[in-house]
Amino acid sequence: MDSITSGVIIAGAVGAVLGASITFVWRYSERRSMRTPPEAAPTIPAGVDAVLSVLSSSAVLVDTADDVVKASAPAYALGLVRDERLHPDELMTLVRLVRRDGQVRESELTFQPDRGATLHVHARVAPLTSKLVLVLVEDRTAAERVEAIRRDFVANVSHELKTPIGALNLLAEAVGEAKDDPEAVVRFSQRMHVESERLTRLVQQIIELSRLQHDVSSEAISTVKVGDLVSEACEHSATDAEAKDIDIVVDTQPDLLVRGDRAQLHAAVGNLVENAVTYSPAGSRVAVSAELRDGDVRVTVSDNGVGIPAEELERVFERFYRVDPARARGTGGTGLGLSIVKHVAASNGGSVEVWSEPGLGSSFTLVLPSYSADEDDKKESA
Repeated sequence: MDSITSGVIIAGAVGAVLGASITFVWRYSERRSMRTPPEAAPTIPAGVDAVLSVLSSSAVLVDTADDVVKASAPAYALGLVRDERLHPDELMTLVRLVRRDGQVRESELTFQPDRGATLHVHARVAPLTSKLVLVLVEDRTAAERVEAIRRDFVANVSHELKTPIGALNLLAEAVGEAKDDPEAVVRFSQRMHVESERLTRLVQQIIELSRLQHDVSSEAISTVKVGDLVSEACEHSATDAEAKDIDIVVDTQPDLLVRGDRAQLHAAVGNLVENAVTYSPAGSRVAVSAELRDGDVRVTVSDNGVGIPAEELERVFERFYRVDPARARGTGGTGLGLSIVKHVAASNGGSVEVWSEPGLGSSFTLVLPSYSADEDDKKESA
């Protein structure tokens, strides 16, 4: 056997030994890995599932790998769990801090779920076991919205009351200084009367709106003739209409009846007619109609005023909201009339609709369920 053949035999033997060694090491390591059990998932304490299922707050359990182990249905609905991970990142930061030192933490957070509105939540994070952290989240979005409305209402009321009160103070001083000028005293006293009426109207509307918003049920429910409501509302604004040479045209179907609080309904229709006269230019026309359509009585007040931009239509029923604040103050408006109309409609089972076009005018329609005189007859016979 020559040297070349011997080298080949030796190389083959070495390769076989090396291959056998690699195979042995691989099989040994695989057996070792099979004997080593994987890290067990954290055990959820008994009773936790039942507690999470009845909690109104959103609850999430997070393990040491930052994975969500368990979450309540409200947590998914609120968007706190996304791909089995906790969301938003601020919550995950709280979880890690609690896991590090075991201290319970609370925080107010604001976040926006996927394609959702911004949410305001209160989060409380606490250690549940050595491997689990419990996250409790309470949605306070609605409460925050109510609180914001309350703050705006208080601020607006304070601002609106300052205007007539300040004017009365100034006029009172002017009367004192003009005591030797009878004409000036008369002029200032007339202005004081106007401002006092404005203040009285504002306070009355605030009280009425507060009662309507708190759903205080009325005990004065009766059958109301729509024609009488319209006539009284037009008579109430007749003087102002004559002063501006505005023609109020009335067209109502006969024998229309509704069921509700007559005082509230009178205030609603009166506010619509008063607004139309107030914000219409001199020499124009205000049309008031009432008709029966699809089982509803529709009272519509239309004017030829400046109109309302489309982007403002959704806000005209907000308290104290004015499309043109400067013009509204010049006319003595309180900014509460349409808000009262909206709440009166809701309190009496109806609704209010609006159409407007800048330069063409506006139409407001109070929609109320129709009532039949036959129903009164049936009740009396019963």
